[in-house]
Amino acid sequence: MSEFYLISAVAAAITLLLFLIMTLKLHAFVALFLVSLFVGVATGMPLDSILFSMQKGMGETLGFVAVIVGLGAMFGQMLDASGGAERLSRTLIRTFGEKRVSWALAFTGFVVGIPVFFDVGFILLIPIVYRLAKKSGRSLLFYALPLFAGLSAAHSLIPPTPGPIAVAHLIGADLGWVILFGLAAGIPAMIVSGPLFGSYMAGKIHVSVPDYMAIPDRSEEEEELPGFGLLVFIIAVPLLLMLMNTTTAAFLAEGNVLRTFFAFAGHPFTAMIMAVLLVFYFLGIRRGYSRQDVRTIAGRAIQPTGMIMLVTGAGGVFKQVLVDSDLNLVLGELLSSSAVPPLVLGYVLSASIRVLQGSATVAMATSAGFMASIIEPMALSGPALALLVISISAGGIMASHVNDSGFWLVNRYLGLDVKDTLKTWTVLEIANSLTAFAVVLILSFVFL
Repeated sequence: MSEFYLISAVAAAITLLLFLIMTLKLHAFVALFLVSLFVGVATGMPLDSILFSMQKGMGETLGFVAVIVGLGAMFGQMLDASGGAERLSRTLIRTFGEKRVSWALAFTGFVVGIPVFFDVGFILLIPIVYRLAKKSGRSLLFYALPLFAGLSAAHSLIPPTPGPIAVAHLIGADLGWVILFGLAAGIPAMIVSGPLFGSYMAGKIHVSVPDYMAIPDRSEEEEELPGFGLLVFIIAVPLLLMLMNTTTAAFLAEGNVLRTFFAFAGHPFTAMIMAVLLVFYFLGIRRGYSRQDVRTIAGRAIQPTGMIMLVTGAGGVFKQVLVDSDLNLVLGELLSSSAVPPLVLGYVLSASIRVLQGSATVAMATSAGFMASIIEPMALSGPALALLVISISAGGIMASHVNDSGFWLVNRYLGLDVKDTLKTWTVLEIANSLTAFAVVLILSFVFL
């Protein structure tokens, strides 16, 4: 088949995906499967080979992602149930002081956003924003936007949250590098779109706490909440273990005892299992929860992860069909000879799909599956792959608007009209995305 035909098949596949999701309102999981079938048939793959590729892509992707996302969800649920997020916010607000409370909220959102899903962290921490706005009389935006910026940046860029974990696995990137670059891109993004943008918008638009929103009263005394140091330690454990795995692999010879130890302890499975056991014991059993209570909390955590796992697995199916149809070789050669760097292509593709259909998960999974297939012939590794992960993840949070459920979550909880939600939340996400991508480009000059 000609190169033109193969490229046309890919363009038609992405167009079909958007049509199925946006026009026919088909679920992204089903749409990705249908598009994968379309690619296989259009490129002349034998029918039985198409089905085998789809099964292989689903199995290989979920064999890794389902474990990490499931353990991460349990970790976050236990943090929520124990009052850990409340402790983090109280301590950081007290540490930063009243004048810099917006910075405290940004860092609170950032820390909580690593182990906790965005919408869970949002609903968990929004009462703190309400109380601060009521007490000070300042615009709700002064407190809310920094918190949202921190939650969004961490949840979108730093493992073990589902988005970057899925992209990293599909791309084949080392999680230690992904964590390092996620932090490097996420913190500046949080600062620009949070305290800086939030202070500016609070001066432009005064927003009061909506009358229909009750402000829950957290009645726990200080001594009833988990210790701040313990929380930071538990959250840091899996991140540090994965970073040590990457560090020892880079600087120590193969067979070295430390390298062998951290290759095991720093593997995402081992690191996350260790973190979950720590959170079950120190935030569960030691705080008076029964074993049955802990098991119930863990079971409750799994429920919202099902669709995330399925969409991610479907992204793996799309990737595998592209690889087995040999489309990746043609597209990889074209990319190698073109002037468009993979980082830019990954970001633009992810951002475009995000803006068009609304779901960050679909944007990241589809873009990662596509990019993973075409970069395989280019033999990228180490920092290059990790930067591509952050680039795709940054594109996946671009310009949340009316087709994204997060847009309406912010709209409802802040009591904004659509116009002001676009001015605040949508612009915040644009700033988050562009700042993170700018950092990726700067880092590419250093590491590539």
